[in-house]
Amino acid sequence: MLSQALGRLHCEDMDSRRDAATTDSLGEAIRAILPSLERFLEFEGPDPARERSRWRPALDRPLPAAGIGRDATLAELADLVVANGLRIGHPGFSGWVTTGPSDVAAAADLAQAVAVAQRWWTTAGNFVDHLAMRWLIELLGFPATSVGTFTSGGSTANLVGIGAARQHAGERLGLRPSLDGIDGMVEPTVYASTETHHVVGRALGVLGMGRRNLRSIPVDRSGTIDLDLLQAALDEDLAAGRTQVAVVGCAGDVNAGRVDPLAELARIAHERGIWLHVDGAYGGFGLLDDRVRERYGDVATYDSFAIDPHKWMAAPVGTGAAIVRDEGILGRAFTIETGDYDRERLVDSTSGDGDLGSPFDELGVGTPDWGVDFSMPARGLAVWAILREIGAKGMRERVVRHDDCARKVAERAQASDELELLAEPVLSICCFRFRPVGWTDEERLDALNEKVLLRVRARGRVVTSSTRVDGRFAIRPCFINPRTTLADADALVDEVLAVGRELAAGA
Repeated sequence: MLSQALGRLHCEDMDSRRDAATTDSLGEAIRAILPSLERFLEFEGPDPARERSRWRPALDRPLPAAGIGRDATLAELADLVVANGLRIGHPGFSGWVTTGPSDVAAAADLAQAVAVAQRWWTTAGNFVDHLAMRWLIELLGFPATSVGTFTSGGSTANLVGIGAARQHAGERLGLRPSLDGIDGMVEPTVYASTETHHVVGRALGVLGMGRRNLRSIPVDRSGTIDLDLLQAALDEDLAAGRTQVAVVGCAGDVNAGRVDPLAELARIAHERGIWLHVDGAYGGFGLLDDRVRERYGDVATYDSFAIDPHKWMAAPVGTGAAIVRDEGILGRAFTIETGDYDRERLVDSTSGDGDLGSPFDELGVGTPDWGVDFSMPARGLAVWAILREIGAKGMRERVVRHDDCARKVAERAQASDELELLAEPVLSICCFRFRPVGWTDEERLDALNEKVLLRVRARGRVVTSSTRVDGRFAIRPCFINPRTTLADADALVDEVLAVGRELAAGA
């Protein structure tokens, strides 16, 4: 009797020590912040930067010794954080290469966080993550034998591609780089144009090959990699005994959206037995536009490819992808050993649709041997949801519309006496500037256009970014936003003209 009573007291005591976080009212929590999320997507009211003196002190508090509870926390989340969020989903936003997720993509992200907290094991989320990669490979026209992995973004996707290239180069020398390191690989060198994103150089640093071994090849008059200079660099390094790891092609550089001559790069690389990696983080989806498809060459000749669904596809930020032609090389480059605690990895998880006793009896489809993550979210869930909603047709239409937006800006720049087109658009980026009639001094024009850009942003109707083209300051819209239409491209030009005229008149 005494032991039973003590047992009851022990259970009651344990029940009274539940976790401080609520775990049984998700619906109430979502409903509490949903109105604020919907108001945010109206993109109205003052920009949060103009209100920083109000919301930052309200958030900047010491670590709480005791929490304030669910309701008060959700109120702060709604009123302070959501209400003062980053409006990159606004139809007039064409800055940098980023955007907010579409509605279904955001809902899929929530579903992933709650119901697919791990990409692994036998669940619908695990299968859909695998299916989404198959669909992505098909959408982009890669051979069905290609394999891929979702990553946290283009930076990691490029790292995966360059890592596979390192493995390929080492194995050609009879080495095992992922197992033994790169001793024996003399000055392992990667070749890319000066317009290639800096994450490629960082990948060399992370992979132990050294950033200085990224050989930057100047661009030609078209703004893409100079093939003659590339050939000369390859000949020079071959004669010097350097290990030639990869040629990197750019499928849409982030400055002007230009596409390297990828067919020629594939020919040059493969004639020399060198890996071809293509960085399509921004512009990879551009191959869906038939008007520029030829620039991409045959994707079946790419050895590896990096792309970001969180850009043009409008998946949640943190969704990149790496696609590789040779499954064996990728697996050997990123193999992770099996421990006693994860023996399920040894079970064949591709046997079909049969039922199991538990989802934890198999690791599920896919493998962690194709990338740098082990524990990871099912990033492909949002990609699946996007393609399920709009299909290949909807994705093609989006790309074409955004390319048309860049062409619209270019047409207006060429038709105006007060605007100057600095780079003919290839994809959805257009570089131009305001140039008052009679102004010829380049420093004066740079200073004016910097002011134009800042004033346009401050007005809040549209937001865009800048770059330099042949040393000249350029206003640089990049159209990848699913909410953006041709009317928003027109609005951008109207704003530049209005602000430029105002500033020029007072100069």
